[in-house]
Amino acid sequence: MSDPVIALVMLGILVFVICIGFPVAFTLMALGVGFGYYAYFQPDQAFFDNRVFYLLTQNTFTVMNNDALVSIPLFLLMGYLIERSNILDNLFRSLQIATRHVPGSLAVATLATCALFATATGIVGAVVTLMGLLAMPQMLKAGYDNRLAAGVVCAGGCLGILIPPSIMLIVYAAQAGISVVKLYAAAFFPGFLLACMYIAYVIVLAIIKPNLAPPLKDKTSYSLVEVSRLLLVSFFPLALLILAVLGAIMFGLATPTEAAAVGALGGGLLAAAYRSLTWARLKEAVYLTARTSAMVCWLFVGSATFASIFAYLGGEGIIKSFVLGLELSPITFLLASQFIIFILGWPLEWTEIIIIFVPIFLPLLPHFNIDPIMFGVLVALNLQTAFLSPPMAMSAYYLKGVSPPSVLLTDIFRGCMPFLYVVLLSMLVVYVFPGVAMWLPNVLYGK
Repeated sequence: MSDPVIALVMLGILVFVICIGFPVAFTLMALGVGFGYYAYFQPDQAFFDNRVFYLLTQNTFTVMNNDALVSIPLFLLMGYLIERSNILDNLFRSLQIATRHVPGSLAVATLATCALFATATGIVGAVVTLMGLLAMPQMLKAGYDNRLAAGVVCAGGCLGILIPPSIMLIVYAAQAGISVVKLYAAAFFPGFLLACMYIAYVIVLAIIKPNLAPPLKDKTSYSLVEVSRLLLVSFFPLALLILAVLGAIMFGLATPTEAAAVGALGGGLLAAAYRSLTWARLKEAVYLTARTSAMVCWLFVGSATFASIFAYLGGEGIIKSFVLGLELSPITFLLASQFIIFILGWPLEWTEIIIIFVPIFLPLLPHFNIDPIMFGVLVALNLQTAFLSPPMAMSAYYLKGVSPPSVLLTDIFRGCMPFLYVVLLSMLVVYVFPGVAMWLPNVLYGK
């Protein structure tokens, strides 16, 4: 068996082992070290003199010193501090009152809250769970269809992996070797475009089928001053913090790491201002930050080790030769790669897709003259489907865990499907009109 074939066997074992539930980071490292020992084996060497052990330690050192990854724990800390305050409750109530005259107002308020809160946290499971506890009961009580209510919460909660400061975008930028700042700028408008498309879909559906999203029966009248005061207390402080962090990054006033540090401090001050920053909540936020950061870093170590051995055995070359031999056009390659990522989203989470499979496509982008930033935006949009499409659809399982027994998992899956089609439509819009993604980075940083 030749080395390239062994590399493909290595990739096949990886997919199989991940699908049966083994931890991804340690699976990557184990396969990398195991096959690497074979690749570097010399008959006259002592056991621990094999170069694969040097490769593993070198990759660990390199990842832990990666400046781009330093911002991840700081953004996570910012998100967890905000998540554990009372900001979300006040934010949802104020947006609910502000949109009370809009068709499907509860669903619109839920999506708007998700978009803003996802921007602050970027943690899909947290946003879906919190909105499932907060908004889902209110929508069901108001007579909303189970499927529509579930789809709104799941779709809105997934926006955090697309809208900056997304952790996924940082991971992709590190894998692709591109600027996080430019990628943030490119993802800004597509992220809010998708949120607006969700809201437009809900409003149109509420107009066409009002029985799915009945008007609110609350006859309480609020003056403009009262609504403004509610928004001033709940909406604007969080929005100001997010704009300050993103603005500092995009206009070059601070690096992502520096802006993330300010954001973490601002999240703590905001939680303290809402009188919800307790010692127990602070400890929990730090613990969750450390746990998630460790997972991401060890995923990078495992990915770097696996990718190095995979390329050394010739796996990357054989895949590249195969794809180039098909003589695909750029649009055909783009469609094929995005379709593969879409299919991978069914059994796998975004971390596995970005760290294991996206790097297979990255070396092919120059041949097809595809901008890696544009490709990254399309991947980020596409990965929304990973949380919305069964059988995995992790957002559906997050929501099911906090939903009333009357809301079946099949209802949640069916509710997610229309929003999945909206995601695919948004990808088409971004591809047909690339300026949606590339206008802002080109204006700010030039071509």
